[in-house]
Amino acid sequence: MAYTYSSSSAAPVGSQYCVCRVELSVSCQNLLDRDVASKSDPFCVLLMEVNEKWTEIDRTETNVNNLNPVFAKKFTINYHFEEVQKLKFAIFDQDKSSTQLYEHDFLGEYVCTLGSIVSSKKVTRPLVLGNGKPAGKGVITVIAEELSDNRVITLSMAGRKLDKKDLFGKSDPFLEFYKQGDDGKWMLVHRTEVIKYTLDPVWKPFTVPLQSLCNGDIEKPIKIVCFDYDNDGGHDFIGEFQTTAIKMCEAHDGLSVEFDCINPKKQKKKRSYKNSGVIIIKSCKITRDYSFLDYILGGCQLMFTVGIDFTASNGNPRDASSLHYINPMGTNEYLSALWSVGQIIQDYDSDKLFPALGFGAQLPPDWKVSHEFAINFNPTSPFCSGVDGIIEAYSACLPHIRFYGPTNFSPIINHVARFAAQATQQQSAGVSSCLKAIPILHKS
Repeated sequence: MAYTYSSSSAAPVGSQYCVCRVELSVSCQNLLDRDVASKSDPFCVLLMEVNEKWTEIDRTETNVNNLNPVFAKKFTINYHFEEVQKLKFAIFDQDKSSTQLYEHDFLGEYVCTLGSIVSSKKVTRPLVLGNGKPAGKGVITVIAEELSDNRVITLSMAGRKLDKKDLFGKSDPFLEFYKQGDDGKWMLVHRTEVIKYTLDPVWKPFTVPLQSLCNGDIEKPIKIVCFDYDNDGGHDFIGEFQTTAIKMCEAHDGLSVEFDCINPKKQKKKRSYKNSGVIIIKSCKITRDYSFLDYILGGCQLMFTVGIDFTASNGNPRDASSLHYINPMGTNEYLSALWSVGQIIQDYDSDKLFPALGFGAQLPPDWKVSHEFAINFNPTSPFCSGVDGIIEAYSACLPHIRFYGPTNFSPIINHVARFAAQATQQQSAGVSSCLKAIPILHKS
């Protein structure tokens, strides 16, 4: 069975269900030390309970030799007010390069609901082990922020003549970005990669949500700190400076912006001190990162087209092992798929008229194989009214065709392309198509 859909813009969709995007920041204190010769190398894994099973959502970076980590990686999750979303924050000490969690030492966990975090905005709770006992004195802090701003900022940065911190080599510099909270404290929001053995680093361009960087306020202070990376986790401070998003955005069209990287202790000691190097904003651009919901609320519609695989590889529809076999409950694999996908997609198509095509079957009266036929046997109008219409046409056509082959759904894909082109041509002036995608599902 092949599902295809493309888009056509129309009048704005009616009131649609919306969800809030929430960003979760995680830090820990007083973690258990599982390493013998050094401190633990912690990372945090976020899991959500789905169908009574824990499913991993995401995980942070690893903080080397640190029992009080502040994780730069944020967890972004959809918040549904009407659902109980159970979360688990599990902390592990990385021992190997493996992605399998059982390969790493367990340091403790915290289980809660997303609603409890959102309602409190900030929670600090003790970590517990699998047996429910305290994980030493370890605690976890989770801070929730709503991502209501869909702007993102893309930065390209470099350094020049940074201080040399390594005795037998050059520095290994990286940057950390901080924003100021309501309590005046600085919160880590992003960390760049480490550039090895250089005093003139060029970091890879990166993109972060503007909400994460400065709460969407382009005039809000941002602190940027430069460190020299050390394997023992005791990174050497090189210098820092403060700026704003609007100031960094002066770097555009080939023009860069430079900031003195200042070490306050050196500045106090030496009257001739100028800086500990220069940090360069090579380019800065603020753009909007539109979500699927933005397109839907903006008037984008999905044109749903169904393509059904009638090749012999599906098996005889009168045989219970066939995907086309309709069981005593009146359903089969194809009908279930139609309902699952169609019930969702049809809400985004205003006319509810869906082309339904088949391929790989021999058709009467000459019994030639066709790889593009209307399952309602009306080649001039293959449209079915709603998902019910597709199911009715599918059930009615089964007794009148012969399964054959080979599997070849490309004619249907071309058919969909023609439909999409026609829909685009029929759009009103100034309204453009938003989405085009073709997922495929069929028995082969």
